[in-house]
Amino acid sequence: MRIPESKVEEIRSAANIVDVISEFVQLRKRGKNFLGLCPFHSEKTPSFTVSEDKQIFHCFGCHAGGNVFKFLMDYEKISFVESIEEVAKRYGINIEYEGSETSEKQSLQEALYDINTIAARYFSDNLLNHPDGEVAREYFQKRKIKLQSMRAFGLGYAFSGWEHFVNFAVEKKIDLEQAISLGLIGRNNDGRLYDKFSGRIIFPIFSPNGRVVAFAGRIMEKKETSAKYLNSPESLIYVKGRILYGLSHAKDEIRRLDKAILVEGYMDLISLHQSGIKNVVAVSGTALTEEQVQLLSRYTKNVVLLFDADTAGIKASMRSIELLLKKDMEIKIASLPQGEDPDSFVNNFGREKFEEIIKKAQNFLEYQSSIYESQGMFEEASKAAEAIRELVKPAALIGDELKRSLLIKNIAKKFNLREKMIETELEKALTITGKQITAEERIRDRALAERETEVSVEQAKKASPIIYNLERELIKLLYEGNEEVAEFISMEIPIDDFSIEAHSQLAKIVYEAVNNNEELITSSLIEKINDEKLQSYILELTFEKYPISKNWEEIYPGDSPEVIIQKIAKDTIKKFKIAKIDLKIKNNRKLIADEISQEEIFQLLKLNNELEKEKLLISQSN
Repeated sequence: MRIPESKVEEIRSAANIVDVISEFVQLRKRGKNFLGLCPFHSEKTPSFTVSEDKQIFHCFGCHAGGNVFKFLMDYEKISFVESIEEVAKRYGINIEYEGSETSEKQSLQEALYDINTIAARYFSDNLLNHPDGEVAREYFQKRKIKLQSMRAFGLGYAFSGWEHFVNFAVEKKIDLEQAISLGLIGRNNDGRLYDKFSGRIIFPIFSPNGRVVAFAGRIMEKKETSAKYLNSPESLIYVKGRILYGLSHAKDEIRRLDKAILVEGYMDLISLHQSGIKNVVAVSGTALTEEQVQLLSRYTKNVVLLFDADTAGIKASMRSIELLLKKDMEIKIASLPQGEDPDSFVNNFGREKFEEIIKKAQNFLEYQSSIYESQGMFEEASKAAEAIRELVKPAALIGDELKRSLLIKNIAKKFNLREKMIETELEKALTITGKQITAEERIRDRALAERETEVSVEQAKKASPIIYNLERELIKLLYEGNEEVAEFISMEIPIDDFSIEAHSQLAKIVYEAVNNNEELITSSLIEKINDEKLQSYILELTFEKYPISKNWEEIYPGDSPEVIIQKIAKDTIKKFKIAKIDLKIKNNRKLIADEISQEEIFQLLKLNNELEKEKLLISQSN
């Protein structure tokens, strides 16, 4: 299924990348761009930049970047076509497709989604309709899971045996290697294929927009050699730490109530949802990650943690509190009676009693204090001091200074201590946090330097530093999206004049667009760059990591931005031509210094004289 290029361009032109990304990332204006914390890697210092003028984004930390389609593809783990469809839907644009699905080669990503969808239907059919699925149906009935819930969450069953799914995959002509990469099929040392989820009930794991990205399987018969739960491996469409189980079912209710309940297990979530409590997500199979917190923050800033009351659950709560505070989330912790989990509690006592538990949820300071108290931490002075220091540490993670101050007052009041004393402990904690941020910045800067080395510095050895820097400015000008400037540069500077291969490749893309009378849109030009390193390099240039001039307005006061950029282009071209001539003159002088014949020396001196005249004409030109 193909979308015409003209329609793609119409959709791209209609979209405002700042509006789209703002739904997922908190952005703030800085100069002419927008800045926020990158959703693709963990960071405390914002390096994620969005340009409204050029309709592109770039992270100087992890080098993610591109246009609005690329953002949705990377963030939601969807295909290029899906990203176009999603943007079109947002802006009410109808899409007319060209060609047929069978005649178009699907992307690997799309193929993997298709395999998971087919597998999910297979497992669901086993559970709901096959006689051999009775054992799994009985299990869910004992757990009080209704048929409606089984269908809603796509629950399934993998038959016991070695090759049920393998045979099904062969029959359906599923690519077996791709099925292996998704963890649906395994391969023995002797090459024999087998069902990975054999004898397990199946929980499909969905992306936020409802696509099957992975599976979790719970063993039915206890075996010492088999894990209770088996999860799909990470793949092109599934990154474990970036998925919250049940979010596709819960996101609308979370937005409506402006609150999310975070639980540990699949069954916890399904039972609560079945009881009418639908603003629930689960970490399931992993400790809470920063990426999951970032994902959740798209929908609400208010979170209630509801983990098991055992030691592991308490530790998970403590770790989660820190991660949530870093994202300025409002946190409360609910506690169930000993021996109960959300699944058992809501089934035994009902929705109303459960909602009472949620209403009684403690703020994180009260919760941590009660944990330390139960551990006897306040019974002697040394342990009490240690506990209070531990209570102060999370305060250092809160970005809002007012919230932090109020928390310090609460701690001082709770333990009848002077506020100044608590502030001193806070300053120590803030110092440690500050050092961690500084270290993170150093790592990010080092990564940037490495990336620059890969694309630029190594190639720059082939040219003089002056020419290298001028070429870089010319490339930046070509990707400003100004048609007059791009056409002027293409007429004045042939492709062969670029000394750096990367610059030649980048210039060629723009020159071809100029020759084809295409509209020069920065986001469209960047999309044509297939090399990931090259794309990252131009994005860094475009976002003024290497600015052409820090003070354009001061150099050309009173002129419009369009006039300024044209003047800078002329000035840069002139400097570039002169630098190229200077390099030729310099090389000729080196030859003259060598032991060559008088005739050759005469010819080189004559050539340098002509070059000096050419240089003078260029410098005097308007």
